[in-house]
Amino acid sequence: QVQLVESGGGTVKPGGSLRLSCQASGYSTSGSYYMGWLRQAPGKEREGVAAIDSDGIESYTDSVKGRFTISQDTAKNTVVLQLNDLRPEDSGTYYCATDRLLMRPLNPSEYQIWGQGTQVTVS
Repeated sequence: QVQLVESGGGTVKPGGSLRLSCQASGYSTSGSYYMGWLRQAPGKEREGVAAIDSDGIESYTDSVKGRFTISQDTAKNTVVLQLNDLRPEDSGTYYCATDRLLMRPLNPSEYQIWGQGTQVTVS
């Protein structure tokens, strides 16, 4: 059974940085897959932030391009999201998610396996 555990959330001032980590267990990195970071702010719909596939191809939503970076360590089954130049509108619960075949890697509804989330507050 695949499990995803996020860590690294916290509270920072605008302009600050955070590093979110997602540890996957029970998961094989052989074959095609996507690992995504998605977020949800109170009262808003969940949105895709960044994704990376088994070929290392990265995707970002426009609002975080140039500020966030997604990376993976396949040997450790870990995906990291580096958040720089944080803004108050980046606040929310950040989720790690994975699936094998996706049409749109930033579409939350396409992911089947989710972590429990980690809170990011920029204030």
